[in-house]
Amino acid sequence: MSLVAKGKSHFGPPLTTLYLGMSVSLTDDGDTANLSIAAHDATYLLDSSEGCVRLRSHDQSDPITSKDPIAEHVIPALEKYEKDNFFKFIGAGIPIALHELSPTLCSKLWLELDIVPIVMEPEGASRHSGLWNVKSLDEQADSMGRKCIMHFGPSLAPLLHVGFKGRVQTDAAFRACLTTLENHRDTCGPRTWDSMLHFARQLNDGNTRIAFFSSTPQGGGVALMRHALVRLSQLTGVNLRWYVPKPRAGVFRITKNIHNILQGVSEPGVHITDQEKQLIVDWIVDNANRYWLCPGGPLRPPEEGGAHVIVVDDPQMPGLIPVIKKLTPERPVLYRSHIQIRSDLVAKTGSPQEDVWSYLWENIRHADMFISHPIPGFVPKHVPREKVAYLPATTDWLDGLNKPLNRAELAWPARKYIVQIARFDPSKGLPDVIASYGEFRRLCKQDGVIDPPQLCICGNGSIDDPDASTVYDQTMTQLETDYPDLVPDCSIMRLEPNDQLLNTLVANAHVVLQLSTREGFEVKVSEALHAGRPVIATKAGGIPLQVKDRVNGFLVDVGDHRSVAQHLLELFRDDELHRRMSLEAKRGVSDEVGTVGNALAWYYLGAKWREVGARGLKAHGRWVNDMAREEAGQPYQTGENRLPRKFTDQASK
Repeated sequence: MSLVAKGKSHFGPPLTTLYLGMSVSLTDDGDTANLSIAAHDATYLLDSSEGCVRLRSHDQSDPITSKDPIAEHVIPALEKYEKDNFFKFIGAGIPIALHELSPTLCSKLWLELDIVPIVMEPEGASRHSGLWNVKSLDEQADSMGRKCIMHFGPSLAPLLHVGFKGRVQTDAAFRACLTTLENHRDTCGPRTWDSMLHFARQLNDGNTRIAFFSSTPQGGGVALMRHALVRLSQLTGVNLRWYVPKPRAGVFRITKNIHNILQGVSEPGVHITDQEKQLIVDWIVDNANRYWLCPGGPLRPPEEGGAHVIVVDDPQMPGLIPVIKKLTPERPVLYRSHIQIRSDLVAKTGSPQEDVWSYLWENIRHADMFISHPIPGFVPKHVPREKVAYLPATTDWLDGLNKPLNRAELAWPARKYIVQIARFDPSKGLPDVIASYGEFRRLCKQDGVIDPPQLCICGNGSIDDPDASTVYDQTMTQLETDYPDLVPDCSIMRLEPNDQLLNTLVANAHVVLQLSTREGFEVKVSEALHAGRPVIATKAGGIPLQVKDRVNGFLVDVGDHRSVAQHLLELFRDDELHRRMSLEAKRGVSDEVGTVGNALAWYYLGAKWREVGARGLKAHGRWVNDMAREEAGQPYQTGENRLPRKFTDQASK
């Protein structure tokens, strides 16, 4: 009988998914906390435990030295319970009283045990002396566990909530308390941190309101950046909100065509008709009139509670800009371009790129600033130089994609593998990945390499990306047609939105590929380097700003399969080269590509535009981070990790 038939697998017994509920009360003297913990499997109460934790002691010979004794007691106990029983807790219901009494418990649950803590008010509780007094601790723990389960859907992703007026409230409308401000401090250098707080104080002192508008609340790099920025702003107290429109049938197919045309990866003959352009305009204007211009909406004038500074993301929503400027001509509107725009094709008369850009520019030209990835070639010549500023894409070192995971979870698989994580998109170079791996396996066979690494291609989808299924099918067809003998060694998957799975795949990979044919500034490269993985990537877009050729990886020309294969062979056979590149990758990541660096840039822009108002802020092609650090009195110093300015410096000259 096979292992599977016995209810087992080659990887051990099946993992049981559980949820926690907790409750707390204090003794009369306030020196001891009584805790109750309940474990649920979404249907039954499976287990429970009660105990006491001393918070302070009147006995001077036996002091309580821990800053958070409850967290220091609970975390190791849960970790041991999971290990002993081969359980995995997904979520935990935490009463408000426990969160106040143990301020690091939630962040430790998330960062150390990968448990999402949901902070809620218990049922049937009464407030007394700063805590919740309950009749039965075990009943309250049971109730908190059941309430916690309600926040988790089939995908185990409770963090997204789009509420009134299309406002995106991350982290289960801020009930999932994943991090503390101190956690974020540890992700960056002290000068970056101090600069960020400098502008956060300015924004808070001036009661400045900042509103971001993008097309979707999940899937893709823009949404990931906004989730992280909103989360940090909740901790810093900055009034920064993010809004998305209600989706409309057919619109995302048109906006994806616009995206592909601008990048130069669309099918020949694809154009955007006047009818399609009008459909996008109607979609944006209808959302603005219904949700954002009504009383209390973010587009109302600032004196009526609207935002003081507005940011519009990407080519889906520029139609919002003239709406804002018609109502409040002096209010700053910043346009953020996250994609590679083929300026050379935009300049070609009669091209699809010229047509699409002319349509977009009619709206974008009303914006006060054009913020691009740090590649001058991504900025069409129509954009006045004084409006241009540069800002790289960022990622969050504390989210599920990047936080350190338990070593026990990283033990699989034993066989080495190569990975490219990307959306199934025409610009991501997936045909080149397949061809490069095929060439690599040919070299392995030629050199007598035993047990060569496997290949994994995977990524999450985006709700505004209708190309994913087509590109996935094309990739599978290429593999099965051109390399049928390699099918058993290749895994090509469209994944559910599970960040920890992608995190694990990157952290375990021997080498990470990014063979994009067109690229803005790829955060997956930053994430792979941060994880200490050597990267082989193309010289596309902003990638050469991230990968230092022959230091933390290799840069190759687009479509150069043989070079990719040769570098893969080098990194597979030369352990010292792999060790050295891994070390350089991990220690060379700049603060500019993390959430704190991103917040620094946006907080500076919010504070500065609120200050200068109609006088305007002239960037003249400078990096926002440079301007922010100098304004805060913390300019970059020798020795700080900073992205190279070579492309933008050359353009300035």
